Amino acid sequence: MSGKLSSAANCQFSGDRNMSRTVTAAPPGLAMDWDFGALSACPNTDTLERTIRRMAWTTFHELRLEDEFCDVTIKVDDAEFRAHKIILSVCSLYFRALFSGRWTEAEKNVYHIPGIAPDIMRLILQYTYSNASINESINSDNVEELFMAADQFNILGLQWRCSDFLIGQLCPENCIGIGRFSSHFHCPKLHENSHAYIRHHFHEIASTSEELLDLSLTEFEDLITKDDLNVKREEVVFQAVIKWIEHNPNDRNQHITTLLPKVRLALINTKYLLNNVITNIHVKDNKECMNIVTGVLKTKYDLNAHGSSRSYFMNPLTRPRLPSAILLAVGGYSASNPTNIMESYDCRVDRWIDITHDMESPRAYHGTAYLNGYVYLVGGLDGIEYLNSVTRFDPVKKIWQKVAPMNDKRCYVSTAVLENQIYAMGGYDGHIRLNSAECYDPETNQWDLIAPLNEIRSDAKATTLNGKIYICGGFNGEEYLFTAEVYNPDTDQWSMIAPMWSQRSGVGVIAYGDLVYAVGGFDGVIRLHSAEAYNPANNSWNEIASMFSPRSNFGIEVLEDLLYVIGGFNGLETTFEAEYYDRKTDEWYGVHNMNIHRSALDCCILPGLPNVWDYAASRDTFYREGERRALSDGSL
Repeated sequence: MSGKLSSAANCQFSGDRNMSRTVTAAPPGLAMDWDFGALSACPNTDTLERTIRRMAWTTFHELRLEDEFCDVTIKVDDAEFRAHKIILSVCSLYFRALFSGRWTEAEKNVYHIPGIAPDIMRLILQYTYSNASINESINSDNVEELFMAADQFNILGLQWRCSDFLIGQLCPENCIGIGRFSSHFHCPKLHENSHAYIRHHFHEIASTSEELLDLSLTEFEDLITKDDLNVKREEVVFQAVIKWIEHNPNDRNQHITTLLPKVRLALINTKYLLNNVITNIHVKDNKECMNIVTGVLKTKYDLNAHGSSRSYFMNPLTRPRLPSAILLAVGGYSASNPTNIMESYDCRVDRWIDITHDMESPRAYHGTAYLNGYVYLVGGLDGIEYLNSVTRFDPVKKIWQKVAPMNDKRCYVSTAVLENQIYAMGGYDGHIRLNSAECYDPETNQWDLIAPLNEIRSDAKATTLNGKIYICGGFNGEEYLFTAEVYNPDTDQWSMIAPMWSQRSGVGVIAYGDLVYAVGGFDGVIRLHSAEAYNPANNSWNEIASMFSPRSNFGIEVLEDLLYVIGGFNGLETTFEAEYYDRKTDEWYGVHNMNIHRSALDCCILPGLPNVWDYAASRDTFYREGERRALSDGSL
């Protein structure tokens, strides 16, 4: 990105430009923009008609370049552009109003438009006559000026293309400037995406962005007040407040009393409060701030000693932030029957929420995959039939939809997502264990067979790391397997890798950091609590710390750099227990239990949901145990 985008917050608007925007309100029923792409994609448009339309607009473009039938001259600075009034009027209400005579005499053929650079006017005409080629002409040097011109001329299609370009350029260094730029226009997509990016990447922005320091008090206060500000540790917010103040201490030091209450201080470790907050020069010399911190310390003491009340969860100083991603647990066996229950895990308050949607049928021993905003359920068993069916769930619209079925029925299936496709491997079709594998392309809604596995595997598990798929363990109908293999999509080949230390069927396999982890499972005799990690760099497995509880056929996922295991069968009963592993400490930690006991479930991560509050614990409902854990010194 050039510096131009990052300085978007400083953009100024001339009086002429603001005035020009006032005449662009669309009358009822009138299209705002002539979108050729949308017309050509219309499913009800005959092929010949589409061809004629493309030829017509190609001809219009050629006529303009040859100055044939042109009836208007647009002057910007010293440049003149010949064009057709009817074409400009179709694409822009600005030009329609300009040429209609409401501003000037109807027969006028030369119009001077101030405030527009010749290069920008040239792009406006390029889009007006041939919008298909405009995307290649939009770049970081011209996008802001082109966006403003599109807004001035009320050409929504061009404004959307500029908006898409800016969204694609969002990064921690420029997102605040783009967000402030978007606030000057009615462009909800750019505004929502840029501000969501700011909240979701606040940790990186606080560390690297100079734009953050230029926010006004109101803008900065509004940002750190948001429930969905993505911070694992509230210390990051406190540090950002101090950094913002010290950017201009003479003028901003007075604002510490406004900003400190917006930091959720009760979520900060007591040691950090004593060593970093209460000793900070901007805090310790301010009586009001010291009273705030003292009150927080008392709150934390009372909470840990006596439990809490509803007011603590509702208090802005103690209110947990919303998670940036949701762990979703789907289906499984519960009470001896498959279930359709879905639960989401809110890691900020350590709480499971039942979000079941009854339209989906019960399913166990299935695979789950998250791809392009959809949750896919693949194969499995409904209690009667072994399934090749695949359904997908839209977590925003909350709608279920059937998609193309697999070529084979697959219970005990292994699934993975790689390069925008879903892979389904091995399993049991009700008659035999399988070594076949296939992949699904959502663009074509089609499953295609790929190279078969080297070994028959059902009840294995797969994951993706560095552009390859790893599948480990399983059962071949006679033996519980030590073996593992890797798939290279470039060659469509499976290759054996070093075997695991233990036989593992019903195993959990997940990529975590630079390693592939194989956790728990059944070795033919007992359920395992052991775990091991595979290093592709040296083709070797190494043991790691064991889980608290043995388990097989459980859910496994990585959320915020922690490896979670959920539910399963412990050798005696189906469990609702969960725990997580931290590779930095090589230790396991307890997690709040699910709402129901179940095994044969599967999990996936839903990142960046625009409606994350639908899947998170209500911040307006009190959870005694969840809040106590969230506010304890060890939880954050």
